[in-house]
Amino acid sequence: MSEFAANILEQLTSAIDNDKLTLPTLPEVALKVREVAEDPMVDVKKICDVIGNDAAISARIIKVVNSPLMRGSREIDNLQNAVGRLGITYSCNLATGLAMEQMFQATNDTIDKLMRDTWQQSIEIAGISHVLCRQYTKLAPDQATLAGLMHRIGVLPILTFIEDQGEVPDEATLQQVIDEIHPTLGSKILKAWDFPSEIADVPSESVNFERQGDDKPDYSDVVMVAILQSLAGTDHAFAQLDWSQIKAFEKLGLDTEVDMNEGEDLSAEMEAAMALLS
Repeated sequence: MSEFAANILEQLTSAIDNDKLTLPTLPEVALKVREVAEDPMVDVKKICDVIGNDAAISARIIKVVNSPLMRGSREIDNLQNAVGRLGITYSCNLATGLAMEQMFQATNDTIDKLMRDTWQQSIEIAGISHVLCRQYTKLAPDQATLAGLMHRIGVLPILTFIEDQGEVPDEATLQQVIDEIHPTLGSKILKAWDFPSEIADVPSESVNFERQGDDKPDYSDVVMVAILQSLAGTDHAFAQLDWSQIKAFEKLGLDTEVDMNEGEDLSAEMEAAMALLS
């Protein structure tokens, strides 16, 4: 690690340890959706009243419900019917995930590129997680999708901090700092946002390749396998690990030698899941 990267890493670590690092806040629409969703008396109309304040998210939810992955016997052309078909929980998770995209932007070109690349990577992992969840677990696919979208949320304050310093290093140096810190910071953010532990633990636990747990897979296992599957065939350090020693594959009942991208049906389903968020 370069001296500059080590210095930035030290500053960030110190800020985190002393609770002086400014954590991002959820977009307003996501906050309101989550607040309404916690009401045990919530109904479709209440959810639509909140989501409907954001025309872009409303339009994308209608697009999702009419996608090949979700499409029913007739086309949906309004938000209330879309939420009615998807269900309240699914719609809230989807709206929260879609609202996150607006956070991944910056004014500095290098930082902005990394922000957008991070969001695209998150969409890919979310799509793979959705399919893994449907095919290999009894977990909720919408929760797995949200977990995939959130797994790199820790990158945001890191890049914002560096941009605020006024001196932006090269991309390779930035990536070193990100890889070192983002998992722990990501879980810290999600806990601050009051996400349940099964989602809040994902940023840190999805890269804890020695984790065991019981024999039932959780969302961290799903996202972990999604991350590794996304890197299959690359020269990334994670792709060089001995996957047969990673229990998440066993918990999902997935052969470590199987590349999901090579299965025509699975590949098509993953592309459809990613398209939901693009």
